[in-house]
Amino acid sequence: MKTNHSFYLDLAFQIAEKNLGQTKLNPSVGTIVVKNNSVISSGITSTNGRPHAEFNALNNKKNFEGAYLYTTLEPCTHYGQTPPCTNIIIKKKIKKVFYAFEDPDTRTHKKAKDYLKKNKINTALIKTKKFKNFYSSYYLNKKLKLPFVTAKIAISKDYFTIRKKKKWITNERSRKITHLIRSRNDCIFSTSKTINQDNSLLNCRIDGLNNFKPDLFIIDLDLKLKKNLLVNKINNKRKVYLITKNADNKKKNYFKKKGLKILTINSLNKKNDFISLFHRIYKLGYSRALFETGLIFLNTLIKYKLLNDFYVFQSNENLKKMGFNNTNVHHLKKIKLKNKILISLGGDNLYKKEF
Repeated sequence: MKTNHSFYLDLAFQIAEKNLGQTKLNPSVGTIVVKNNSVISSGITSTNGRPHAEFNALNNKKNFEGAYLYTTLEPCTHYGQTPPCTNIIIKKKIKKVFYAFEDPDTRTHKKAKDYLKKNKINTALIKTKKFKNFYSSYYLNKKLKLPFVTAKIAISKDYFTIRKKKKWITNERSRKITHLIRSRNDCIFSTSKTINQDNSLLNCRIDGLNNFKPDLFIIDLDLKLKKNLLVNKINNKRKVYLITKNADNKKKNYFKKKGLKILTINSLNKKNDFISLFHRIYKLGYSRALFETGLIFLNTLIKYKLLNDFYVFQSNENLKKMGFNNTNVHHLKKIKLKNKILISLGGDNLYKKEF
């Protein structure tokens, strides 16, 4: 029976998606082990990045001799905080390794093939169209030492971002997808203005993701965050940072006592200010950042070309006099809503723009 290698690699990507955004600076990898055309084991990169997927798939007492291993990313060959995954692949006597992407990490890049061949294990690189952008964030992390930046916004059919008398523009189905998008990022950015208005938690509130709370960065340059907000009632499972240029130590100490962490910056006016901030965020260990802000701040991200991915939820309703914007939408309208995601949202539409 002929083995369908692409099928098993696609299966590995499907399980890798589960921990996307939850593995810190390490990529989320999926691994499938196949013997006699049957899946006998699987693994995924653990939350926070370790152990790696290959180790998780092979670290049991099953007989792996002669099996094929399918993994989404080239197995690591270097010693870091853990031994290289090629070690356990060799130890378990895997016959052949298939992977879809070469690791951009210079310690491993294109080295697995030669290393495994010396131990009589052949490899094959099988590129994928279906998951061609899966490691866009990881490649950007390694190249630029910056987090992958995503933003989302909800708009009406006639491009209003605020609805008078009601909180929501889009429906409940769209809001649930927002929680899923949040879960694929290890931190969320918002502004004190947005949080003061909505008293929002910006966490994941759908079954299966309830315990995952991406860390939160609140841009609050003048320390105007209200004191009696839900985000001020945090626990040790989530970090909340205030990004400010305010020198008022009394205010800073108040929020510190509440458990918030303070990041002081000089300014946030020019593109280089944002780049410097993003470098700091990456150094703190964050690889994927989701921005949920108002239109004013979003316009700045678009203007300075700081976005890597952009999600637009659009209702099928024209709000007319019941809608308004607190600034112009010309930057937003320049982004053509072409790439519609095929998902049933009860009348709403979801578009994704990749930059």
